[in-house]
Amino acid sequence: MVTRVQTIHFDASQQLMEFVEKKVSKLEKLCEEATSLEVAMKLIKPETAMNKEVSLRLLASGGEMFASKISDTFEEALLGAIDALKAQIEKNREKNR
Repeated sequence: MVTRVQTIHFDASQQLMEFVEKKVSKLEKLCEEATSLEVAMKLIKPETAMNKEVSLRLLASGGEMFASKISDTFEEALLGAIDALKAQIEKNREKNR
C-alpha cells in the first residue's frame, strides 16, 4: 500500500511523521485489498482551540473510504480518524460476506 502524507499550513515534526507512519501501517494489515492511503493534516486558524484536522482517504479494490476528525492535537485527530476508518472497513467487510 502506498501512503502519502500531506501537511497544510504547517511543517510537521519528525516525531509527528513517525507517529503517523506507525499508526497508519496498522490499517494495511486490516485491509489487504488497499492500494493507497492519503493522509492530510491541516492547521485551521492557529489561534483557536480544536484547530487540527486529519483526513484519511483509503483507496481499495472495493472502492474508496474517507474519514476526517478535528481535535486539539494531530495525534488525537489521527487516532479518531483511524477508528472511523476501521469501522468503515469492518462494515464493508461484513457487507461483502
